[in-house]
Amino acid sequence: MRIYKVGGAVRDRLLGKPVTDIDWVVVGATTEEMLSKGFRPVGADFPVFLHPKSGEEYALARTERKSGRGYGGFTFHASPEVTLEEDLIRRDLTINAMAEDDQQNLTDPYHGQRDLEARLLRHVSPAFAEDPLRVLRVARFAARYASLGFTVAPETLELMRQLSESGELEALTPERSWKEISRALMEDQPQVFVEVLRACDALKVLMPEVNALFGVPQPPAHHPEIDTGAHTLSVLQQAAIHKQPLTVRWACLLHDLGKGLTPEEEWPQHIAHEFKGLKLIKAVNERFKVPRDCQELALLVGEYHTHGHRALELKPSTLLELLQSFDVYRRPQRFEEFITACEMDARGRKGLEERSYPQADYLRGAAIAARSVAVQPLLEKGFKGPELGEAIKRERLKALKMYKAASS
Repeated sequence: MRIYKVGGAVRDRLLGKPVTDIDWVVVGATTEEMLSKGFRPVGADFPVFLHPKSGEEYALARTERKSGRGYGGFTFHASPEVTLEEDLIRRDLTINAMAEDDQQNLTDPYHGQRDLEARLLRHVSPAFAEDPLRVLRVARFAARYASLGFTVAPETLELMRQLSESGELEALTPERSWKEISRALMEDQPQVFVEVLRACDALKVLMPEVNALFGVPQPPAHHPEIDTGAHTLSVLQQAAIHKQPLTVRWACLLHDLGKGLTPEEEWPQHIAHEFKGLKLIKAVNERFKVPRDCQELALLVGEYHTHGHRALELKPSTLLELLQSFDVYRRPQRFEEFITACEMDARGRKGLEERSYPQADYLRGAAIAARSVAVQPLLEKGFKGPELGEAIKRERLKALKMYKAASS
């Protein structure tokens, strides 16, 4: 029995990056041997075990063979005869197909260290094309390591393009796709994830609504970058720079989908794009079974982001309707994330990344003013039921009128 550290732990150590998760592969062992040493089995598809003390995952060396469509369409074979090289060749990228023993002696049969130095994301073997999920994984790695100068090798991008055109991407489950998408959006340069998917034609398969934004012009007076797709990527980049959570990043990606529906004869104007985009945002949310908090914020930002930009001009009654739509009295955090997404949208314009966004503090102040209305005095006056609701609304409107007058 020989045990090796494999994959990301080896890659990140060689890159000088922090190692968080460690994967181990065991060569020359049987399931019975693992069990006799106290390892606990997990996973029904192939032999993976948890270490009796550390709880880390140890997998028996295995080979795999394509047996069906999609991510799950594989037959695995694990036995003591499977070599380390045979186990490593089934991995996605050369930089993930290295192993080291307990003395840090490197086993690198597919030149992963060379590709690390060349800053290349290159597939290990033609078997790469057997797993459609790898298109998303490579794009995610590109987003993670873009700041180090990594790019996708041309021959790997071509394989990804073939996968995109094969129909295999449609076989991916929503859960697996969302796991990769959500992880990619939380990388330092999530816009690179979208760029790589677009470069290999996967974006038009997975998110045609986002793909449709590229080449659609906007008014240069408001959007010096002009192209709606380029703007979307810049907004996403700003969200990453400002360390925003996944909810905000997802909303930033989808906020302008309605502009992809504007007829060419109306360009560069996009009248009512906020409302037109809602059905597209819903479609993307449903396609990937997106978590509810991400779904809700994306829809609200899509519908109301222009309200955010015009906050200083809004009538108190419109401002009140906006606050009601977000239920700021019970869910203040969601409104805060909306404000943030609007600010990222404003900053995601060429040359305007550092411009101040006074609308943010104005909206926060409006929410405080509306929330400051006390309900108890109205109850003491005898209001109840629908009448109480109307009375609260009147008082909140009065508070917002005073707030707007004081802010002018």
